[in-house]
Order: sequence, then C-alpha cells, then structure tokens
Amino acid sequence: MKKTEEKTLVGVREIARKANVSIATVDRVLHNRTGVSAKTKEKIDAIIEELNYKPNILARRLASKQILRFAVLIPSVSAETDYWSAPLSGVEQAESEISAYGIEIKTFLFDQNDKKSFTKQAEKVLEANFNGVLLAPMFIEESSRFVEECSKMNIQCVFINSDIPDKNSLCYIGPNLYHSGYLTAHISGYLLKENDRVLIVNISKEIDNHHHLLRKEEGFRKYFVDNNKTNEILKVDIRDTAYESVKNSLSKALKNNDINLIFVTNSRVSSVARYLEQEGIENIKLIGFDFLNDNIEYLKKQTIDFLICQKPIEQGYRGIMALYTHFVHSGAIEKLYYMPIDIITKENYQFYRN
Repeated sequence: MKKTEEKTLVGVREIARKANVSIATVDRVLHNRTGVSAKTKEKIDAIIEELNYKPNILARRLASKQILRFAVLIPSVSAETDYWSAPLSGVEQAESEISAYGIEIKTFLFDQNDKKSFTKQAEKVLEANFNGVLLAPMFIEESSRFVEECSKMNIQCVFINSDIPDKNSLCYIGPNLYHSGYLTAHISGYLLKENDRVLIVNISKEIDNHHHLLRKEEGFRKYFVDNNKTNEILKVDIRDTAYESVKNSLSKALKNNDINLIFVTNSRVSSVARYLEQEGIENIKLIGFDFLNDNIEYLKKQTIDFLICQKPIEQGYRGIMALYTHFVHSGAIEKLYYMPIDIITKENYQFYRN
C-alpha cells in the first residue's frame, strides 16, 4: 500500500475508533452520502475537527478515475477593451492549481457586442459533457435561457461580473452593481457644486441587454435622490463603440450642455478620456471603471480622476474554485460573494493588484 493511501486509511480508522462506528460509516460522512443518522454524523464531524483530519484529495480523485469538466463562457478580449483578459488570467491560475486533481477546463469566448455570438458558444457548451460552467451573463434573456437548459442537464453555473438574481446558480462572484453606481455618485458629490451638471455615458452596442450597466446607473441616480442633490443628470447612450462614434456623440452632448462631471458606466472610459484630451477639455471631472492599461495611462495624466475597480482576476479564480470546492470537496458555497469596491487614483494605482 502506498504511504499516502496508508496515511489516509489510518486517519479514517482512527476517526471510526473514536466514534465507535465502522470505517464505511466514516466514509459516508466524508463523502456526504446518505445512510448516517444526524446524531452520528454530528459526532463524526466533531472528531474530524478535533483531529484536524484532511483527506488526501489527490489520492481520492485518482482512485475515482472521474474527470470533472468545467466550461468557461465569457467575452473575448477586443480592440475596444482588454477587460476580459483579467478574469481569464484568474481562470488560468485556478486551472494550474487544480488540474492535477482530474479537472479539465475549456474556454468558450463570445463577442460581447453580438448576442448571436453568445448563443452560438452557449450551444457548444450544452452539446458537450460539462459538469459546471463559469458564466459572465452579459445578455440577460439569452443567458437566462442558457441557465435554464443547464439546470435541466444538471450543470452547475457560477456567475461572475454580473448576476441574474431570479435564476438558480451555484453562486455569484462579482461586484454589487447597484452599490458600485451608488458609491460613484457619492464620490461625485464631493466634486460637484450645487448647480453643476452630470453626464452619464453608456457605451455599448447592446445597452438594453447589458443589465450590469443599467444597475450601475440606477444606483448612481438613487444616491442623488437619497441625499436631496439637485444636480441635473443627463445621459447619452452610445451604441456604436468605435472611437469616431464616441467622439461625435460627446461633441453633440457637450456642445448643447454645460457639463461638469462625466460618469462612464463601464471600462470604455478611456475613449471618453481620449476625447477630452484631444479637445483640450480640462474642466470636466471623469469617473469610470476598471484597472486597464489604457485607463491607467489617462489616470496618471489625471484626465480620468477616479477608477472603480472590483478585482476581475479574483472573480475568475474564485469562480473556478467554487466549482472545484462543490464537486471535489462537497463543500458549502457562499451564494453571494461580492467583490470589494476599490477606488483607484493617480496616487495609489501602482499599489493595486487586480
């Protein structure tokens, strides 16, 4: 018998001796199987904790010869934003830690500006034999239908970046979108005078389907209501994400209105910063999202005043590890795990880690 297996068996045998039960009964408790009374299970769990017993997961997984397969369904990195390289990096980090335990991970990337692209990739996931899916539900209706199909097939889903509250999932790991917007408004309150105007800028081809943008906007507006702020809030939805379109839309908005602060609801804040810099506009405060290279460059020049960041690398990592914990350890998973809302400035960006 191998030493690792012998050590594991001795541990189980000692637990069984102390609990005055069979090794098979201890094994049922360790694997969360039925057939053990609540009183006996409680007794065994107490002894496991007392002995600080940790089963040899690697030996168990190798013995089972079962391959667990996880799919990752997230947007691809685009010329407009490299945001999604961060969660993917987190996924790769998790994969490097758990692949030895018989875990296979396959990534399916879709165009976040194209619902058909998402649907096509989602169908590929459903056609394959996966145990769990890490999903960024960008398109609410299409994502909801996909999750419903996963549920029928007993495929566990973990959401990152944005949630679908009324759909069953193993858990959600990501920002509290409403509070992200609320916090941004709170910061804005320190920058605005009584009669200053605010411009909310949504830049997305699928704004109506990207509910994460709308939830941020909702939180932003609510802060002004709750705190009796009378600042006028205007909005421009830019559905063509190419820079020339962003430039034209902003030119029209700023020509017709005296704006003092711009809030961009996603990582494309660098497009707005580029416009302000090219036009030599220095009297407008600018706040947006995400720790991306382009955004940081404008932050360093103070064209962007604040970035709101919520650890996308950690979202990808924790998402995969949640699936691993559920399937391998049969461990309890926290249903909602909100990322901290970090405020990044020119003074502290070099100390921040995604």
